[in-house]
Amino acid sequence: MTDDLLARHRAVLPSWMPLYYAEPLELVSGSGRRVTDAQGRSYLDFFGGVLTNMIGYDIPEIREAVERQLATGIAHTSTLYLIRQQVELAEKIARRSGIPDARVFFTNSGTEANEAALLVATNHRRSHQILAVRNSYHGRSYAAMGVTGNRNWSASGLNPLQVAWLHSGDRVRGLLARLSADEQVDAAVEDLREVLATQTAGDVAALIAEPIQGVGGFVHPPDGLFAGWKKVLDEHGILFIADEVQTGWGRTGEHFWGYQAHGVTPDLLTFAKGIGNGFALAGVVGRAEVLESVAAISFSTFGGNPISTAAGNAVLDYLIAHDLQANAARVGAILADGLRSAVGGLDCVAEVRGKGLMLGVEFVRPGGSEPDPALTNRVFEAARDGGLLTGKGGLHGNVLRMGPPLTLTEEEAREGLAILVDAIRTAAGVAA
Repeated sequence: MTDDLLARHRAVLPSWMPLYYAEPLELVSGSGRRVTDAQGRSYLDFFGGVLTNMIGYDIPEIREAVERQLATGIAHTSTLYLIRQQVELAEKIARRSGIPDARVFFTNSGTEANEAALLVATNHRRSHQILAVRNSYHGRSYAAMGVTGNRNWSASGLNPLQVAWLHSGDRVRGLLARLSADEQVDAAVEDLREVLATQTAGDVAALIAEPIQGVGGFVHPPDGLFAGWKKVLDEHGILFIADEVQTGWGRTGEHFWGYQAHGVTPDLLTFAKGIGNGFALAGVVGRAEVLESVAAISFSTFGGNPISTAAGNAVLDYLIAHDLQANAARVGAILADGLRSAVGGLDCVAEVRGKGLMLGVEFVRPGGSEPDPALTNRVFEAARDGGLLTGKGGLHGNVLRMGPPLTLTEEEAREGLAILVDAIRTAAGVAA
């Protein structure tokens, strides 16, 4: 019984591990874009294990690839031995990264990937100074948490890095929100120059930034901002790390990587989540001269193991063969346009934002920009009651987040849209 499982969960797991919903779910099976709970109810999944089940559930090509590896009897060897699946996946990712003369280091999670990128960058530049972005999230390890600009996810104020903070792309509130896109880019670049001159000792190692802020509620800057930043960074020899843990693999629809919307190439790129489709797989890819900056021995015991990279190869092959980037653009537009048309004009909806199949709806109290997390939670619960699973996020907990599998069909998008529009109108007390 779920109730018994909930009591057991609370008895042995820490209280700071959140569970979704007033009545938490146990998901026991899945197929395509749908999952079934322990009571036998089916849901359309618009969150995909926090944007991780990128291809969906029970995909034969991925299952068979993992089963073939399991049939060899080898689930793990450590990276002290050659792993064919790892090398093949690294070759594919290096080619797709857009980074010249690229090298790839595999880890188990996005947190570890960002930690590795920070290790590489600080070694390469011989500096522990980092530029990060307000409202960001980069993981729960010591250094990754240190560059996370969201106090809800900063479990410690201690930090091994010296961090200076840049403005985010928030269009609802903040100093830059009232500016046009071009003015915001100019102001953000000016802010970067001032931060470098006033808050650092000059020899900064790197800037780490998400093209679209995941935990931050899918906030993103105007296209081209990273290019403005990169010009300044290059003047000082500062590296640029693109955190593509949530934006990678074509999720934004318009590009394979989120950074490509800005017309720049990062020195380091971190990836995770979708590439494993549920198997623990992540890593960092970067220019050889940068990634080779680690002077001592370093490796990841489980990073890029035979099982996870067998899955990763199948995921990437499926993604490309079925052109899921184009599907994300096409199906994402149905959701974005539908939401803007149906609820975008409500005085409780501050913004419908995002790209492709990475969309957020921010809720505020009518008549202003004061966050309304209570309304967000009502919408969240109402969507679940209607058979749709979504996510939550944002600095103030007032953003409904959607990151469905990239295999989402047009019919499923319209089904989910109808449930979501009804949930918003019901929770807001608006007549249909």
